[in-house]
Amino acid sequence: MGTSAKIAAILLLPIALAACADSGDSKYTTFTDDRGVANQPYPDNYKVEVLSFMRTYLNNPAGVHDAAMADPVQRVVGGRLRYVSCLRFTPRESDGSYREPRERAVLYVDGRLDRVVENASDICAGAVYAPFPELEKMTR
Repeated sequence: MGTSAKIAAILLLPIALAACADSGDSKYTTFTDDRGVANQPYPDNYKVEVLSFMRTYLNNPAGVHDAAMADPVQRVVGGRLRYVSCLRFTPRESDGSYREPRERAVLYVDGRLDRVVENASDICAGAVYAPFPELEKMTR
């Protein structure tokens, strides 16, 4: 094969692959069937999952103050329907002091903890918090 033919093949390969990739059904590639529009299952074990996550999320899980959590409710986040539970707490800093309370939104997919959103003011607007003493009782 000559040099010109090789160059032509290299230049035409992306066009051929693009044509194969467009099957005409306009489906997006995803690892789950979740398209974000159907009702999600309620996260039954949300408190246990949050406690487990917070043990790894916080540098020092002992000494958390003012812990409160809202029960999961369905909200649209990033264009997808998710169960969201809002969490408010004041962790102990490395110097032993306490600063302002933190607010986090915990998102659930398929009934399981998916991720924590740190900038949660919009997502958690209007959340109804209840004391979450289990978070305050955590140890290392």
